[in-house]
Amino acid sequence: MNPVIDVHDLTKRFGRVLALDGLDLVVEPGEVHGFLGPNGAGKSTAIRVLLGLLRADAGSVRIFGADPWDQAVSLHRRLAYVPGDVNLWPKLTGGEAIDLFASLRGSLDQRRKAELLERFDLDPSRRTRTYSKGNRQKVALVAALASDVELLVLDEPTSGLDPLMELVFQECVTEAVAAGATVLLSSHILAEVEKLCDRVTIIRQGRDVQSGTLAELRHLTRSTVSVVTTQEVTGLDLLDGVHEVRQEGGRTVLTVDDPALSALMSRLAPHGIESLQVTPPTLEELFVHHYGTAPSGAPGGTAPSGAPGGTRAAGVPDGAARGAR
Repeated sequence: MNPVIDVHDLTKRFGRVLALDGLDLVVEPGEVHGFLGPNGAGKSTAIRVLLGLLRADAGSVRIFGADPWDQAVSLHRRLAYVPGDVNLWPKLTGGEAIDLFASLRGSLDQRRKAELLERFDLDPSRRTRTYSKGNRQKVALVAALASDVELLVLDEPTSGLDPLMELVFQECVTEAVAAGATVLLSSHILAEVEKLCDRVTIIRQGRDVQSGTLAELRHLTRSTVSVVTTQEVTGLDLLDGVHEVRQEGGRTVLTVDDPALSALMSRLAPHGIESLQVTPPTLEELFVHHYGTAPSGAPGGTAPSGAPGGTRAAGVPDGAARGAR
């Protein structure tokens, strides 16, 4: 089967700023593909090109085999987009906004909509101007998940949601994929990516630096262990799955693959554990340790002020593809 998203050597500039620099991204049918990178890496710019909101300067971009710039309207009937910061028409109710978004796509499952409103605990009768950021996010999620679409493009979709609602979101994405949808998920929450994604592409300074399954990119799930023992422990760096062992002010600090945690604890226990901290990695730590820090003002994440596609009224969670250009 052909990829749902097929991007090769994508380049995009804003004046002298090189936002995307030869990006490759391939998303296969039926998968949840994580799109990871620090702020300013180019994720949102890439997504705007995929949605047909920005035109690529060079490279090849195809969604369902079609060019999103030339065929945006038809493609937006097959996809749904949820941005990380949803702006809504203040005089509409939440329910009216959901119906409006769905009308741009041409389909909405009313039974599914009612179910999602209940699961996300959203009151659709309130004016959107009274909504919190989390509730505005829920409007976009319900509109997308209740639509009969083949592709979900989710750009930091759980921004503003509490942990319970994040779990609901994860369940809904799993259900959508089981029903045949494909998902591109841009997220900085590694636990969310680990739970949902089949493969990930890591982007830095407008380029893809790694792509593969989480099993192939095992450093994504390594935890940092900081331990103080009553007796000195040696040879930890010889254990399978243990990395970067170092001493810091009387503490032993290391990183460990999750499957190796049990063996590590068995090795440490006989030496008298006085203090132990196990911390899952943050995306920022991963980029510092594995890809280097991004320089200040790195290109990519948000189009510069005045650039086309930099802002969109109402967040337009998808189908309001350009009416004219």
